[in-house]
Amino acid sequence: MNIGDILKPFQLKSTHNKVVSTYDFSDKYAFLVLVTCNHCPYAQAYWPRMIKLAEKFEEDNLGVVAICGNDPSIQPQDSFENMQSLAKQFRLSFPYLHDDEQKVMKQLGATKTPEVFLFNSKRELVYKGAIDDSWDNESTVMSVYLDDAIEYTLDGIDIDYPEVEAEGCSIKWK
Repeated sequence: MNIGDILKPFQLKSTHNKVVSTYDFSDKYAFLVLVTCNHCPYAQAYWPRMIKLAEKFEEDNLGVVAICGNDPSIQPQDSFENMQSLAKQFRLSFPYLHDDEQKVMKQLGATKTPEVFLFNSKRELVYKGAIDDSWDNESTVMSVYLDDAIEYTLDGIDIDYPEVEAEGCSIKWK
């Protein structure tokens, strides 16, 4: 997807065995899709930060979902059962969705885990890419790309840097 493209509606099974749809978030001012997984050290480092970020913006009407669609035959840690374990371990406050057919990840144009896609109230893509500039050490973060993008989007302001290359593991395609 390119900046300005409209998100096509989708529905995926969550780690709670419920189908979650983009329509479930239609009342949200902004919608964040986190493409992630269980096995990748980059993704592992970002899970706690993403949980804090979702909590920070919950009252500001930000909808958040995480999606994993890595092929478990290539990376067994990313199986649906292991996704369920991770969701319980972190007590996720947002849905962790399984993209078994990898359709949503392909629609987004995702290439890495983790990689974020932020949409405004019209579900236009306004930001994609990196979460911040220091995956391996939260205390050395100098640029909070995603946090800034969410603030700007919720305030109706154009984002200074709508694309920042994500750093992470490659998606394990089927």
